[in-house]
Amino acid sequence: MKCQQCSAAEATVHIKTIKNDKVTELHLCEGCAKERGFHSMVTQGKSSLANQIIWMAEKLYPAGSEAISGVQCSHCGLTYSDFLSTGRLGCEVCYRDFEKQLKQILRKIHGSVRHTGKAPGKEGDQFERRRMIQKLHEDLERAIEREEYELAAEIRDRIRNIETPEAAPNGAGAGGRDQG
Repeated sequence: MKCQQCSAAEATVHIKTIKNDKVTELHLCEGCAKERGFHSMVTQGKSSLANQIIWMAEKLYPAGSEAISGVQCSHCGLTYSDFLSTGRLGCEVCYRDFEKQLKQILRKIHGSVRHTGKAPGKEGDQFERRRMIQKLHEDLERAIEREEYELAAEIRDRIRNIETPEAAPNGAGAGGRDQG
């Protein structure tokens, strides 16, 4: 397959993106891939998971940006810039110290920061309920991070209504009970 940009060289870098459920593919030669900013993904014509993470991390938090200035592991001393160059963390504490940046990378790659898996046949309804609660918890975290406390309170109440076992199917959950 020829490169979609120069049409001369053989395409060795294949990039698939999914945005709003629309899949697009881009096939480039190594030179054109580097020109278009995919230089981190190109390693002797092959891409590795570490290089893909580096590429995603560079796009979210470029080296030198304010969002990462001074971000360093409190245990091993690894800086975020070091992580960008290797795609590897130095120790278990790095996961905590780089949590904000890692969560953004995982959201971009997987659409979530938690593994949801597939619903088993018999337990599909319970699984979907747990998945909904999980998503609401993630929404709650984001609302708190953005200091949108009214929205956070609404999300918290929705979580409580779903988690309350005696919640009626018609929506008259925990809020409809006698509190006295």
